[in-house]
Amino acid sequence: MIEVVLDTETTGLSVAKGHRIVEIGCIELKNQVPTSKTFHCYLNPQRKVSEDAMKVHGYTDEFLSDKKFFRDIANNFLSFIENKKLVIHNAEFDISHLNNELKLIGKNPINKENVIDTLDIAREKYPGSQISLDALCKRFRIDNSRRKLHTALIDCELLSKVYINLIDQKEPKLEFAAEDLKSSNKNIKIDYCKKIINPSFEEVENHKIFKKKYLKKNA
Repeated sequence: MIEVVLDTETTGLSVAKGHRIVEIGCIELKNQVPTSKTFHCYLNPQRKVSEDAMKVHGYTDEFLSDKKFFRDIANNFLSFIENKKLVIHNAEFDISHLNNELKLIGKNPINKENVIDTLDIAREKYPGSQISLDALCKRFRIDNSRRKLHTALIDCELLSKVYINLIDQKEPKLEFAAEDLKSSNKNIKIDYCKKIINPSFEEVENHKIFKKKYLKKNA
């Protein structure tokens, strides 16, 4: 199964207020394992970046001024994601912005049926818990120290690891024999394992509260 982990950065939150995409990042997965195929671009949004957005990703108007327009990369982007499920954290945000960009150049929108929203999966699995990308990285002990600011490709790398854990698939683990570490020419054996994460006391209590409310609501 081929999937694409996708993330965007924008000039602001609301499409209705005219905000545009400034960065797109994609990483291809095959059977939940990243391949070597990626798509990445910065974009000239043809408007100013809001102060709040710049604090999130750090992209200034000056930096973006000489970048390509969305229409210049649209065909390559659409070819990359064609016939593949899209894995996105908080998909409503990214898809609304992408479909707005596609609408502006007369292209068909992305079908939401082809989207897997990891925020929805996390909300269902961990009711009452924090489910931001950073919070999920902490839960699954995924190193996110490179994420000083929000950047599309780094966020995709982290989300690909979070996604594997969320859907309870086996996560790649590299095992090296001692002699293998001395030479880069040795074959690397890839084994698979799944992390077992025990819930915190707070998460257990939140889950109990959620169950009481849910059972009472549906009684």
